[in-house]
Amino acid sequence: MAFNTAFWRKWHRWIAFPATLFLLWVSITGVTLAVTEFFGADEALREATRDQVSPTNATSAPAAWSAPVSRAVAAVNAKAPGAPIDKIELQFKGENPTVTIFTGKATGGEDSKYVVSARTGAIESVEAYTDKPFVVRLHSGEAFGDGGLILAMLWGLALAVLSITGLTIYLRIRRPGSTGIKRIFW
Repeated sequence: MAFNTAFWRKWHRWIAFPATLFLLWVSITGVTLAVTEFFGADEALREATRDQVSPTNATSAPAAWSAPVSRAVAAVNAKAPGAPIDKIELQFKGENPTVTIFTGKATGGEDSKYVVSARTGAIESVEAYTDKPFVVRLHSGEAFGDGGLILAMLWGLALAVLSITGLTIYLRIRRPGSTGIKRIFW
């Protein structure tokens, strides 16, 4: 079967129409994620502490990490007695070292994020917690369940095919005798 230019253009157009909708979706949610990441509090903390050296190291006494965790767990238990703990994150660097405790619901699922001072054990903030932010789940299609993830894989494949067919069309119709910038843009 000969793959002529008309064949490639036809399939490129058929793939391009639905892929455009998904490309718009992915680009808008991707920009939203990038802006959130760039201007977010987590990024500000990473930038502020990037060149600092942690006061806690692998040879530190166990109390250097266990005491802050114990204080934080006690503070969270006082606020939400018996709450299941999904995960704990320690931030030793910076002016305000913290222990972040993510709790779940007794019936399963995520519940709250507690940020606790590693020095005092005082709860600094409490906010709703989900394992992945909504915009991340929206970007990946996961917000729509397994079907959304499958659709995301398909639209990614469609965009790859669209890129390949577009490049094939470009290479087939370019003018081989052109010189200078006209070799690329005619």
